[in-house]
Amino acid sequence: MDLRIATCRPLPEPDVDEDLLLSALRSEGIEPRMVPWQDAHAWADSTPTVIRSTWDYIHHLDGFRFWIDELSQRAPLWNPASVLLPNLHKRYLLDLAAHDVPVTPTVILARGSSTDLQALCESRCWDDVVMKPAVGAGSYDTYRFGVHDPAAQSRLSVLLEKNDVLLQPYLSSVEDHGERALVWIDGEFTHAVRKSPRFAGGEESVSAAVTISVAERAVGEAALATIDADLLYARVDVAMGSDGVPVVMELELVEPSLFLLQHPPALRRLVTGIARRLR
Repeated sequence: MDLRIATCRPLPEPDVDEDLLLSALRSEGIEPRMVPWQDAHAWADSTPTVIRSTWDYIHHLDGFRFWIDELSQRAPLWNPASVLLPNLHKRYLLDLAAHDVPVTPTVILARGSSTDLQALCESRCWDDVVMKPAVGAGSYDTYRFGVHDPAAQSRLSVLLEKNDVLLQPYLSSVEDHGERALVWIDGEFTHAVRKSPRFAGGEESVSAAVTISVAERAVGEAALATIDADLLYARVDVAMGSDGVPVVMELELVEPSLFLLQHPPALRRLVTGIARRLR
């Protein structure tokens, strides 16, 4: 059974799951091939494709959307295009909130707009704010500012010159309890890891696998219940809100790291789910 795994080259950071996944797939009689999504000559046939590490798409959004649309018309694609395309822009957080899913308070500012950051934050009682592109990955152009910091307004203006921008209050719980990345594979949550706060230029730091609490699981399930599609993988990043209730920070359905190294049963479940779809 042949399988393409969509990636990018060069990778902006190492993918520690890549070799694990390739080895596990081969042990199941699957022949995987890593293919950069921008390699146009490699995508002409109907070989089934799993998206994994296409982490540079944020710089080529229109091309990536076109690639997803074109590929999905001639090849099985997991996750499916109907899931991938709406998840590229973080306005999906507003959609989750509209479905009564607990979400970190979020404001989306349109590219080219002019906003008085201090006034906006004071109207929402935000003292500490995170800003980042509404199409982003990792910690790319992600910044934290006190709302009275004179650098905050100028940074926001720079970001708005190029992108829609997401604003959220900084949740102090990420410093102790931590942001929790809940990994979901082929029908169930398998494990979670604790992620330390990460901003522009920082490196990712994650824990060993940790237990998913009842409250975190409930929020994760509520987020995924809004998706009407067959998901191979997902990741729901949550943190404790100011009232101690978990809220969604990200719902990652395109190319999330799944932290397979931290929990081998998740790797086996992913490979089993891929094999079942290939058959």
